[in-house]
Amino acid sequence: MNSQAAALKPVAAVSERDMANAIRALAMDSVQKANSGHPGMPMGMADVATVLFSRFINIDPSAPNWPDRDRFVLSAGHGSMLQYALHYLLGFEDMPIEELQRFRQLGSRTAGHPEYGHALGIETTTGPLGQGISTAVGMALAERMLAARHGADLVDHFTYAIAGDGCLQEGISHEAIDLAGHLKLSRLIVFWDDNAISIDGPTSLSTSMDQPARFKAAGWHVQSVNGHDTETVAAAIEAAQQSDQPSLIACRTVIGKGAPNLGGSEKTHGAPLGDAEIAATRENIGWAFAPFEVPDDTLFAWREIAGRGQAARRAWEQRLAASPRRQAFEGAVAGALPDAVFEALGAFRKEHVGKATKVATRKASEMALAAINGATELTVGGSADLTHSNLTITKGMNRIAPGDYAGRYIHYGIREHGMAAAMNGIALHGGFVPYGGTFLCFADYARGAMRLSALMGQRVIYVMTHDSIGLGEDGPTHQPVEHLAMLRATPNLNVFRPADIIETAECWELALRSQKRPSVLVLSRQNLPMLRQGHGDENRSSRGAYILREPARHRAVTLIATGSEVEIAIAAAERLETEHGIAAAVVSMPCWELFEEQDADFRKAVLGLAPRIAIEAAARLGWDRWIGDTGAFVGMAGFGASAPAPDLYRHFDITPEAVAAAALKLTI
Repeated sequence: MNSQAAALKPVAAVSERDMANAIRALAMDSVQKANSGHPGMPMGMADVATVLFSRFINIDPSAPNWPDRDRFVLSAGHGSMLQYALHYLLGFEDMPIEELQRFRQLGSRTAGHPEYGHALGIETTTGPLGQGISTAVGMALAERMLAARHGADLVDHFTYAIAGDGCLQEGISHEAIDLAGHLKLSRLIVFWDDNAISIDGPTSLSTSMDQPARFKAAGWHVQSVNGHDTETVAAAIEAAQQSDQPSLIACRTVIGKGAPNLGGSEKTHGAPLGDAEIAATRENIGWAFAPFEVPDDTLFAWREIAGRGQAARRAWEQRLAASPRRQAFEGAVAGALPDAVFEALGAFRKEHVGKATKVATRKASEMALAAINGATELTVGGSADLTHSNLTITKGMNRIAPGDYAGRYIHYGIREHGMAAAMNGIALHGGFVPYGGTFLCFADYARGAMRLSALMGQRVIYVMTHDSIGLGEDGPTHQPVEHLAMLRATPNLNVFRPADIIETAECWELALRSQKRPSVLVLSRQNLPMLRQGHGDENRSSRGAYILREPARHRAVTLIATGSEVEIAIAAAERLETEHGIAAAVVSMPCWELFEEQDADFRKAVLGLAPRIAIEAAARLGWDRWIGDTGAFVGMAGFGASAPAPDLYRHFDITPEAVAAAALKLTI
């Protein structure tokens, strides 16, 4: 029991009904004071949440990040007041009653949707529907993988999620539940808030899906219960904990439960109840207390729950202290990669500078990954059914399989969105550094979860190959044009487009070192020559851009390129020098974001004062930041076409000749 609970004095036995009503009252009061929010879901799921937290879940508010805690994910994040009310009642030190009174206000910990990092105990950012349940799948997978490595003495916990109709209707949920069922993630228990209401009204307006049957078909253990019958809910949780499958507990509930006039109506979903209805609700549920007031006996009952989690945590710490796996486990959870990884990458760069290795950067990535994966067991790879196109598997990586979690490679299936969300869950859980591959054009499918990777500051590494018209004959549907601009527009996301094998290794190093930021490695299908002139210990990509070719005399034009187009820039510079006597510098810019972070003097030194030309086989959007009003752009102005890559580069005029012609216009 924490100190707050010790100061309280129980005066009478408190029922779970009273404990649930405390959630209902706090939810409706906070939404009313903010004049904004969603009271219906917290009021409807209060009974389920009370049973889960009072009888089952193992968390310790005094140590909210201990590694073997149960994870709780509020996938239906619009009902955030459920989580905030729980945190206040349980005694999280950063969630006093004043935070509930500041619900949805600037600077409060009680944001409109649960935000990872804003308050203790929030395991993931939720709100975009379907993301929470899909991230929970990744957490449950990470738990099984970590247990396979370190044993049940150190890793033995559940992942619980509350999902609504919106979570289940979003397409990502299909990808997630299918993957979870296939892998038999038995420590995952999802509560479906089956209230038959969505924003527009009854769910029957738009769906006739038999959700329990859908989950059963995906290999889940499924139960249906009255969500307001606490004993039935408890029995269902007990059964779910014993299953060898992931579990769905369909909880038939009344949205806005307790509100005498609005309960069961979509009107309680996303708006305050109003003073009159709140007063009527207080009378209806027997809650004779002022707004934001919880009686001592009820608060004491909630705070006692923390004592159970604290005891579980202390027992776990004793097991950890006695475990021969302690050092390895703590290192994995800390996420600190060994120096051997970066030493291996340094040796890799030195070797291939000497060999002048010419390969596609997707192949260079595979080669760099062999060095990385050989130096650490913390990296966990995967692909959305494109393993041998993305080249994301290396020698010795055994696959994760149903019931067998000791491997390091995940076949995510054709589920780009679900893969990205699951990788978020793996990263949030801790113990691994996840990377996963697909084609760059399918960043569209993964986009929602990628945005959350950036928003939450998670080290998730996206390996995206077939990065331009250079992929050739698959045509415009598969040739990404606007995707680099979209990704570069995302805050806190590093987008790397390396030009050769050396830059590829450097970009992998930077992605692995970025513990608070996700990375995208954008890689070519076609072979690219090694362009670096010599080996050095410095990671030249670390500053985002650098001068790859500096003319002997004062530069007349600066050519800026990324990826496969750096080769074109080099050829254009040589043409300008030999045929026209024009001194052209070439700047390789593998990462805009890192270059933007450099000081103004460095950026000025790299870009110079001469006219600038950008070369990239993608859309122009964003390039004017670097080339200025008087610069030129050689790239794509529309979608691609189906043809061999060399023909496409000539057809779309992305050639050394075109670059040289643009330079002549700027310099003569």
